[in-house]
Amino acid sequence: MATFPQLPNRKPTFSFKWEKYKGKDILPMWVADSEFACAQPILDALTSRIQHGVLGYTLPAQYSPASDAVVSWLRRRHNWQIKPEWIVWTPGVVPAFNVACIGFGHGDEGKGRVLIQEPNYPPLRAAPGLHNLEKVSIQTRMVDGRLTLDFDQLEAEASNPDTHLMILCNPMNPVGTAMTQSELDRVATICQKYQVTLCSDEIHCDLILDEGTTHLPASAHPALADNSITLMAASKTFNIAGLGTSFAIIPDATLRRRFNQAAAGIEPWANILGLVATEAAFTQCDEWYEQQLTYLRENRALVRDAIDKIPGLTIYPAEATFLAWIDASGLGVDNVQDWCEERGVGPSPGADFGWKHCFRLNFACGRDDLTLALDRLSKA
Repeated sequence: MATFPQLPNRKPTFSFKWEKYKGKDILPMWVADSEFACAQPILDALTSRIQHGVLGYTLPAQYSPASDAVVSWLRRRHNWQIKPEWIVWTPGVVPAFNVACIGFGHGDEGKGRVLIQEPNYPPLRAAPGLHNLEKVSIQTRMVDGRLTLDFDQLEAEASNPDTHLMILCNPMNPVGTAMTQSELDRVATICQKYQVTLCSDEIHCDLILDEGTTHLPASAHPALADNSITLMAASKTFNIAGLGTSFAIIPDATLRRRFNQAAAGIEPWANILGLVATEAAFTQCDEWYEQQLTYLRENRALVRDAIDKIPGLTIYPAEATFLAWIDASGLGVDNVQDWCEERGVGPSPGADFGWKHCFRLNFACGRDDLTLALDRLSKA
């Protein structure tokens, strides 16, 4: 296998990430995709499928190799034995949690409140409002040196009879926390007590960087198996987000039927190339995957060391994701994003996540670009 990472030039490819600062000397370190070329088995599988010559309709539920790959991956990587029929293929995690809002957010009288942790990434924060639901922000606070949910607030808001849905992001984006067993237990107890359906966005679950930390899928929890939807994808881990393919794991048949009914007519099928790529990622790319984790751990260490030396910046500890959440309140500036861009670095604005004094830095990039970005931020 080729040495990791391979770093193709993305500037001429109309990349969403690179188009934002086109023509400017600003390194794009914002949207959550990586600069790493896909593992060769994924590229080979896609090439083979394209060379067949026909890219017609393929019903995802009938493409059993992809479902078998998901079953195998979850067993090997997360010690979770699922059944293939629990899998619902979707064209992305964002469409999937919007479907959850449609299917589970409203009460009998049409009113509904959706609990969402904050800070959180913009599409998730926006989802309730798109469906005439009230977004209720559950604050994140520092406990024992790591950011986690305010569970007292969570229980108080869950007890409101108009609350029918919670959308959890685990590992948390942007703060990088991977929920512990006791934390997930508390979420499960609260959701069960107040009959709140849990939709858990776990798209970053295979990017656990703290060795010894384990990801805990929501629907694997005994108290959540009948009342939860777990959203996953190979997209972030294997850099195939542009193929528009993800999956929901819904063990309960009634919930699964409601989810499918909510999606009917508005959500397209996951496409054949995304299914082929997911199959290859979960069955042939373990070596590439382990190399990437090692590289990301080294990048994270570089970011931590550099940010610790920059007056006015503080990095939050993160156990997972390739995203650094950085508190810039010590700078004393009115606009944190302007401060970064003036130095030639383009992170995601903290204001978009609900914390305007922070910014999110994507460190899934080559070491040279990362070092350059950190050097630029260190300049007075």
